[in-house]
Amino acid sequence: MKSNRLRIKGGVPLRGKVSISGAKNAALVLIAASIMAKGETVLEQVPYIEDVQVLIQILQKMGVQVRWKEDRSLSIQAPDEALTIQAPQELTRKLRASNLLLGSMLARQPEAAISMPGGCDIGLRPMDLHIKGVQALGATVSIKRNRICAERKNYHGAAVYLDFPSVGATENIMMMACMTPGESMIENAAKEPEIVNLASFLNAMGASVRGAGTDVIRITGVSELKAVRYAAIPDRIEAGTYMLAAAATGGEIMIENVIPQHLHPVIAKLREMGVIIQELDHGNLLVYAQDPLRPVDIKTMPYPGFPTDMQSQMLALLAKTPGTSMVVENVFENRFRIIDELRRMGAQIKADSHLAVIEGRPVLHGANVRATDLRAGAALIVAGCAAEGETIIEDAVHIFRGYESVVEKFRGLGAEIEAF
Repeated sequence: MKSNRLRIKGGVPLRGKVSISGAKNAALVLIAASIMAKGETVLEQVPYIEDVQVLIQILQKMGVQVRWKEDRSLSIQAPDEALTIQAPQELTRKLRASNLLLGSMLARQPEAAISMPGGCDIGLRPMDLHIKGVQALGATVSIKRNRICAERKNYHGAAVYLDFPSVGATENIMMMACMTPGESMIENAAKEPEIVNLASFLNAMGASVRGAGTDVIRITGVSELKAVRYAAIPDRIEAGTYMLAAAATGGEIMIENVIPQHLHPVIAKLREMGVIIQELDHGNLLVYAQDPLRPVDIKTMPYPGFPTDMQSQMLALLAKTPGTSMVVENVFENRFRIIDELRRMGAQIKADSHLAVIEGRPVLHGANVRATDLRAGAALIVAGCAAEGETIIEDAVHIFRGYESVVEKFRGLGAEIEAF
């Protein structure tokens, strides 16, 4: 049975080096896109985390050969014949990213069926923009018994305007459009680094994708994609989590294998608080805190704004930063569930709808808390390392979904942390 609890004895400044793994959200979409190619795709820097393992199991159930190689790369080879069109419900409901199979399956074959995806309960993440996109490209879609069933008949290039720059919808449309005859365009597209990583991967396979990283992406359909070897980008959210842990504990951490420009919104806010961040050669950052830190105000926004996936961790840091800070959550309505857990540790936070007001205090204390989702769990590790006394985190399985070797990495920085 897997460990589902973490024990942390806090109050120790974190010091040392930590190497950042490949990005969870980049790796998952690269894995989904790999089934579009002929031959063996080899993906490097794929994190060995629960979400990746679930997606691998889904693909294997659908007839795809997937295996870890000795060099820790991931080999993926889809058969020439059609895949099983229905992704297994007992697995897809565990993983939000299983929805990315909608676009990649419709790119390679006439039919696809996926269950309404699961994942963390951080708010409504409807599939309407995904469905709107594939319908515009010529798919007919129906909802049957909590499944999205799509059939590609007279498919063709089209212009799709997204009401919100959804990362998942942008990715699904990009993948289907790559092998849809004609010219397609996504307006108000998501700009996240993971979108650029996907576009570069697709182009390496022979696709024609232009404009990724801007709000207009143009795609010319091709008839075939060929397998390649490719690497996921470093995980900017994992890197940001360790940066905040350094600041919260008054430590000094060298963070290796990062792309600093992906972290600029987080770096800017930390510097505003008084955290020293030095950008070194070879994608390394040196992060250390000066005392006292200063309060700041945060508004989460789609990239290049402050990432919603860093909001919970920032709440943990602001809880022990003297003064009044405010956080506005503009992306997911349930991101503030972490607040009740931080209050158990002595945090002074008031929340109303999408606004949280934090009255920072220099000391948090250990407590029994629960990880309500992936990023909340990461925030509780940050808070636990910074707090006095012992913290027990229940439902830590959420954390293992998205952070590779999290216990070992924090131990390497001097944290007293164990899974049990």
